[in-house]
Amino acid sequence: MAKKSKIAKDKKMLALREKYQLAGEKKPNKVSTRGKNRCKITGRPQGYMRYFGLSRITFRELALKGELPGVVKASK
Repeated sequence: MAKKSKIAKDKKMLALREKYQLAGEKKPNKVSTRGKNRCKITGRPQGYMRYFGLSRITFRELALKGELPGVVKASK
C-alpha cells in the first residue's frame, strides 16, 4: 500500500496538471539548468579534479612534466 505522502503528492500533481490543461498552458519546467565542470584545457567533463580545474588525464600529463607547482609523485 502506498504511503499517505505519496498519495497526497499524486493528488496535488493531478490537480496541477488539470489546472494547466484548462488554461491551455504548458506545465512549467521543473528541471533547472546546471553547469557541468569541465577541464580548462581539453573541455573533458568526466574525471574532473575540482581543486586544479583539470581532468585526470591532463592533470597527469602536467604533473609528470613538472608544470603543476607542489605536485610530486607518491611512488618513485
